[in-house]
Amino acid sequence: MNPDPTSAAGPTPLHVLPHTGGCFVCGLHNAEGLRLDLLSDGRTVETRVRFRAEHAGFSGVVHGGLITTVLDELMAWVIGVNTRSFAFAAELNVRFVRAVAPGLPLTARAELVENRRGRLFLTRAVLLAEDGALVAEATGKFLPIPADRHPALFADFLEDPSRWVGPRPAAAEPG
Repeated sequence: MNPDPTSAAGPTPLHVLPHTGGCFVCGLHNAEGLRLDLLSDGRTVETRVRFRAEHAGFSGVVHGGLITTVLDELMAWVIGVNTRSFAFAAELNVRFVRAVAPGLPLTARAELVENRRGRLFLTRAVLLAEDGALVAEATGKFLPIPADRHPALFADFLEDPSRWVGPRPAAAEPG
């Protein structure tokens, strides 16, 4: 994965993805959550995160489960951005490269590696230190969320998600 989404024409603009109310990672109403802004260029998804002291497992080291949670969230969203539908993680593999202390600025980025006919999605994500050094990397296998779960999923959005996920908005009729 290219850590810098730029081309010869210059950087690809990133747009803030819609937030939910309750999500631990991006939910704005979750008092215990991270409340992260997720950004996308329409192909990849990224976020900037600075874990707090209360996110430590061992003293002075961010808990690996929270790192995994952020990478999982980005991998789920990158499926949504690329396919307009969400999926649940069926399998996650995370490799922790180095310990990270709370308070350090980090960037997480995800990409969709393969879409197997909408039945299985393969993803990859990285967590990078401010200097670009790899902190952790993950791969995931995701399965589509059943249609009967969609109403509850979309009801939790605080902003209109239709630019990114769900049914495409109906085109206005010429008039």
